[in-house]
Parts: sequence; C-alpha cells; structure tokens
Amino acid sequence: MPETDSDKDDTMYSAYEISQYRAAELRRQAEHERLVRETLRGRRAARREAAERTSESDSHTGRPWRHRFLRTA
Repeated sequence: MPETDSDKDDTMYSAYEISQYRAAELRRQAEHERLVRETLRGRRAARREAAERTSESDSHTGRPWRHRFLRTA
C-alpha cells in the first residue's frame, strides 16, 4: 500500500508525541534526583549537628585532654 500524506502526518505526530513524553519523563527523573540529593543533604546536616552536640557535651567532662606532666624516661 503506498504511503500517503496523512500517513506521514501520523508518523510525525507520533514522533512528536514520543519526544514530548520523553521530555516529560526526563523532567520527572531530574526532579526525583533533586529530591534525593536534598534529602541526603538534610540527613548529612542532621548527622553533623548531632556529632557537634555530642562532641560539645564530651568536651566539658572535666577530664584533661592531655596528661598534665610528661612521662619520665
């Protein structure tokens, strides 16, 4: 069966639809990756804050950091 102009229009329209679908899918994927990065960044910040609070409480224990006198030989 010979190809007509309407067949060509359908083919171009399908290619256009496919490209639109692909572009939308790429946008969704990029948004998901942004959300993942943001979540990981928040978790890292929370861990850092917790570590700082822990280290601050440990630093005020009254124990000297170093020995007061050097060891004798």
